Amino acid sequence: MEVLTLVALVAFSATVAGLARRTPVPAPLLLVAAGLAASYVPGVPAYELDPHIVLPLVLPPLLYTAAVDSSYLDLRANLRPVALLSVGYVLFATLAVGYAAYLLVPGLPLTAALVLGAVIAPPDAVAATAIARKLGLPNRITTILQGESLVNDATAITAYKVALAAVIGEGAGWAGGFGEFLLASVGGVGVGLVLMVPIHHLRTRLREPLLQNTLSLLIPFVAYAAAERVHASGVLAVVVVALYLGHRAWQVDFATRLQEGAVWKMVAFILESVVFALIGLQLPVVLQGLGDYEGGEAVWYAVALFLAVVVARFVWVFPATFLPRVLSARIREREPGTDWKSPVIVGWAGMRGVVSLAIAFSIPMALDDGSPFPYRNLILFLTFTTVIFTLVIQGLTLPPLIRALRLPQRDVQAETLAEAQAQSEASRAAEERLAELLADPGNALPPPLADRLRSVLERRRNAVWERLGETNPVTGESADEIYRRLAREMIEAEREVFVALRDQRRIDDEMLRALLRRLDLEEAAAYREETA
Repeated sequence: MEVLTLVALVAFSATVAGLARRTPVPAPLLLVAAGLAASYVPGVPAYELDPHIVLPLVLPPLLYTAAVDSSYLDLRANLRPVALLSVGYVLFATLAVGYAAYLLVPGLPLTAALVLGAVIAPPDAVAATAIARKLGLPNRITTILQGESLVNDATAITAYKVALAAVIGEGAGWAGGFGEFLLASVGGVGVGLVLMVPIHHLRTRLREPLLQNTLSLLIPFVAYAAAERVHASGVLAVVVVALYLGHRAWQVDFATRLQEGAVWKMVAFILESVVFALIGLQLPVVLQGLGDYEGGEAVWYAVALFLAVVVARFVWVFPATFLPRVLSARIREREPGTDWKSPVIVGWAGMRGVVSLAIAFSIPMALDDGSPFPYRNLILFLTFTTVIFTLVIQGLTLPPLIRALRLPQRDVQAETLAEAQAQSEASRAAEERLAELLADPGNALPPPLADRLRSVLERRRNAVWERLGETNPVTGESADEIYRRLAREMIEAEREVFVALRDQRRIDDEMLRALLRRLDLEEAAAYREETA
C-alpha cells in the first residue's frame, strides 16, 4: 500500500469518526457505511485487507487497550458467563453455522463449511466495546460482552486452524483438534503469565516517561509474537498481560499514566477508525469471482446465513444464562439474579468485525495438491455480508431495543456518593500523614504553605460532595463545576498574558513553553475531564 494511499485512509477514517461523535450513530456503523459508499467512488484505490498486517499488527494493540481499560475484578466475578460465551458459544457457532452453510449451499464440503463457521463465529472486540460504551449498558452486561470479545478471537482462530487442516487433509481428528485447542489456550495464558510480572517490574523501574511509553507501545506486539512463536494463542497472551498491567497501573508514576492514557487514546482512535472503514472498503474485493452465482443466489445465501448466525446465538445464550442457575444452587447464591431482558441484549449484541474478515482473507487460494480451495470466493462474500449485516442491522437496532426493554440505568447518584465516601477516607489518611510530616522539624514549612497543602486537600474532599448538592439556578451547574470553570478562565487569562509577553520579546519561547506546561498541569488538576 502506497504511503499516500495509507495517509488518505487514515485521514478519511479519522474525519468520519470525528463526525460520528456529533451524531447519535455509533462510530463503527458510520465508518462502515462511509467505507461502503467510498468503494463506489471512481478513483478510490482497492484497499485489500492483509491478514499478515491485521492479525499481528492491528489486533494486538486493540486488544491491549481494551483489556487495560477492563476490570480484572469484574471479569473474575463474571468468569462463568464470559467463558460460556468466549469459548462455548464460539465452538457451538462454528458447528451450528457451519452445518447450516453445508445444508444451504449445494456442493459445499462440510470441512469448508466449518471453516466458514469458525471465521464468522466470534463477535468483534472493537465493535462490542465501542457500541457498549456508546449505549451506556448496565455494568454487568458490558463486562460480559467485553470479556467475551477479549477471548473469543483466540477460540475462533484455533477452531479455524483445525477446520482448515481438515480441508487441506492434514487434520488429526477430534483428538488432534482438542490438543491444538489446549496448546493454544493454555500456552497463550502461560506466555502471558510468564511475561506480565517482568514487564510490570520493568515499567515500575523506568523513571523516564518517554521510555515507559515506548515500552507500553511494544508490549502487545511482544506478547503476541512470543506466544505465536511457540504456537500458542497470541490473543490470550496479550489479554493476560494487559489485564495484569491495568490492574496494577497505580504502581506506575503519574507522569507515565497521564502520557500513556493520551497515547493509547490516539492509537485506539486511529486503529478503530481505520479497521471499520476498511470493512466497508472491502466490497469491490469480495465481489470478485462471484460470477458463478447469478440471479441473487449469493445474496440469498447471505441473508439465510445471517439469520442462522442470529438464531444460533440466541439458541446458545438463553440456555447458557438460565440452565446453570437451575442446576446449581451455588451459582444462584454467588451470582445476581437476572430476567429475560439481559440475555436478549447479549444475544442481539453479536456484531462481527474485522477479525472475521482478516481470517477469511487468510484462507489459502489453493490446496497442497494445487487444486483451488473449495468455494473460497463465496466464503469471503458470506463473511463480508455477515459482518455488514450484523454491524448495520444489529448495531442500528440495539439502541431502540435497549430503550424498549427499559433496562435499569446506572445509578449516578449512588456512584457519586460512593466516590465521595472513598475520597473522604483517603483525605483523612492524607491529613494524618501531613500532620506526621509537619511534626518533623526537617519538614518545617511557613504557615501559608502548610495551609495551602491543607486547603488543596480540603478542596479535593469537598469537590465530590458538592456534586451531590444543589445546582446553580441560572446555569444548572454544581458548585464544583462552577469552580472548575472559573479556574480554567483564570488560567486562560494567564496563558494569554504569557503569549503576549513572548510576542513582545520580553520572554523567549523556551520560557513560554515552561510556563505553559505549568499552567497545563494546573488546569488538568483543576478540571476533571468528563469521558464518555
